[in-house]
Amino acid sequence: MNETLLFVVIPLVLAIILIIVIYNGIIGKHNAVDRAWASVLTQERQKNQIIPHVEKMVEDYKLHEASVLQEVTALRSAIAELDNGVDAGKLAKAEQSTQALMNGLKVAVEAYPDLKASDTYLKVMAEISEQQEQVGAAIRIFNHNVEEFNNAIQMFPGSLVNAMLCRKTRIASFTDSQAQSGFEYKPNL
Repeated sequence: MNETLLFVVIPLVLAIILIIVIYNGIIGKHNAVDRAWASVLTQERQKNQIIPHVEKMVEDYKLHEASVLQEVTALRSAIAELDNGVDAGKLAKAEQSTQALMNGLKVAVEAYPDLKASDTYLKVMAEISEQQEQVGAAIRIFNHNVEEFNNAIQMFPGSLVNAMLCRKTRIASFTDSQAQSGFEYKPNL
């Protein structure tokens, strides 16, 4: 009688342990998907918080350089007027423009030693690109976790445990309709 009981109890205990392991695996994979999506949102949020500050910095540099350009243009005009004969008033005006430009440049150089809009734009683009790469990496991790979760609930015996106990539904991977519109090929899924 003990042997018969062992032949019934041992498989039953093993089946229960297997069901618990599969159930916990499904829940763990679902939580990994949730965590991965939170990482995507965190990266996107970080990017969205950095970009306005960087844009303002670039705009400030751009405005400053525009004023310097206006001063240089005014100086060129004043110098060009000197070619029309000797005029002390025009010379004084050119000297004032030169002095104002030099004082402005000296202050700018002291405050911003590397004040170059093109460099700033390159840095902004690099920062935005880096943030976008971080978002892309988070999305790849999310899609990987979605695949593992979907496999866990759709493949046997996980599908059986999911149908009886968990009742989790399939999660769609992240897609980008704008990126998809660039491809003629559409997989037959």
